[in-house]
Amino acid sequence: MSDVTQLLSAIEAGDPQAAGELLPVVYGELRKLAAARMAQEKSGQTLQPTALVHEAWLKIAGDGGAPFVNRRHFFKAAATAMQQILIDNARRTRALRHGGGQ
Repeated sequence: MSDVTQLLSAIEAGDPQAAGELLPVVYGELRKLAAARMAQEKSGQTLQPTALVHEAWLKIAGDGGAPFVNRRHFFKAAATAMQQILIDNARRTRALRHGGGQ
């Protein structure tokens, strides 16, 4: 069982310290995931990988949502959250270009 899976299990069991320990353990991998997602985006994207990681973290961990079964489930949720954030950002940008701010 990986460190991430153990921390996720501890969080599910109600250990308040485990939640604080999770981000430093996964931050590097989340940053790599965000950089890979950003590399697929068009040039001119204003969102930076670090900001994408932070927004995804708030989305998946900040609302006390569904528990994560294991490391793979956690990173899949993070990747999905990043994709949703990028889509929402693109929609917001497009709406502003087409008179959405009037």
